[in-house]
Amino acid sequence: MEPHVNGPFTPDLAHPISKLGQTAKDSSWPLDIKVGLIGSCTNSSYEDMSRSASIARQALNKGVKSKSKFTITPGSEQIRATIERDGQAETLRQIGGVVLANACGPCIGQWDRKDVAKGEKNTIVTSYNRNFTGRNDANPATHAFVTSPELVTALSIAGTLDFNPETDSLLAADGSKFKFETPYGDELPTKGFDPGQDTYQAPPADGSGVSVNVDPNSTRLQLLTPFAKWDGKDIENMPVLIKVKGKCTTDHISMAGYWLKFRGHLDNISNNLLIGATNIENGEANNVKNQLNGQFGTVPEVARFYKANNVPWCVIGDENYGEGSSREHAALEPRHLGGRAIIVKSFARIHETNLKKQGMLPLTFANPADYDKIQPSDRISLIGLKNLEPGKPLQCKITHADGGSETIELNHSMNEGQITWFRAGSALNRMAELKASQ
Repeated sequence: MEPHVNGPFTPDLAHPISKLGQTAKDSSWPLDIKVGLIGSCTNSSYEDMSRSASIARQALNKGVKSKSKFTITPGSEQIRATIERDGQAETLRQIGGVVLANACGPCIGQWDRKDVAKGEKNTIVTSYNRNFTGRNDANPATHAFVTSPELVTALSIAGTLDFNPETDSLLAADGSKFKFETPYGDELPTKGFDPGQDTYQAPPADGSGVSVNVDPNSTRLQLLTPFAKWDGKDIENMPVLIKVKGKCTTDHISMAGYWLKFRGHLDNISNNLLIGATNIENGEANNVKNQLNGQFGTVPEVARFYKANNVPWCVIGDENYGEGSSREHAALEPRHLGGRAIIVKSFARIHETNLKKQGMLPLTFANPADYDKIQPSDRISLIGLKNLEPGKPLQCKITHADGGSETIELNHSMNEGQITWFRAGSALNRMAELKASQ
């Protein structure tokens, strides 16, 4: 198979490497590659790093370094230690690479990028698995492309999207031309893996006397407060916080980048709730109508207004809602801000489970066409919650702004244990109940 590069702005857009350059020119995508980034939890196996190092070694033998900035993120302490011992890390440094910590980094926006201004159109190429708008650096103008680690390395050395390492030559330091040979890397280290540093700290055998003190004025840490239990009643007349149009990933629901510094403070990070989702009512992101006062505001502002007025709300979504990173805050935030149900055509599996854990109701249209029946100005009632059972649909009453109403069916995939999470208010609440009963 010919190597492919996917992007920009979505992993769904694939280009054979032989056609990428012309497609980029035709689409007015920036050809100049500002940064190449390899590794992360996605593509940083020993073989990945070895194949990338084999490309780098060929360039070094010709006196060539990376034209683009270049970063390497080991996927684990074991990989970091092993590629340091076996030399791949040093080879990648020699072409100008910077080896980052073996932790989540630029992949989810934990990256203090300063080479371009926000809003400046630019291109980066990564071996990560996500390239949604603004994900890697919080810059919506960054054209992020994803491909294999060795292809990222080759493109970074060339510095441009219209380089095809299968056919094109580079200029060596002595003025001669050379082509890359097919990269090679051992699947496993011949010396075995180096486990690296043992950073595990065991918890105390008896934690009953341990207290956690958090500054109440901290903006980055906050002790969690248990969510309220279900009151035993149907949830009626919920306003639609937002009816989402099209793709809605966990990056749209809980954006990364700048926001991740608040991941220990649920209330503060909740200010990014659904700010990347497209509102079907106006085609805009982060601009929804408050159904209580008629004014438009940001999604978090309107959600907070409903919560302050003790009005539960719901979200209406499209296909594969919640795809992407298994980001727990994407489920915590709607629950924290007063949401009770997410009603969509279909869910990404992990996000659906995360919603269940937080006591949210993840529901799907029995007839996907019923998505079109709900308008942003409608009120939604969930009928029959007392009889919620595995495999049994729920009745949903839609009350339109003109006073008319209609009823549709909603499916769910909750088993008996997950239904107890909903009734208790969350999975953690249920665990506390069980502990208290022992």
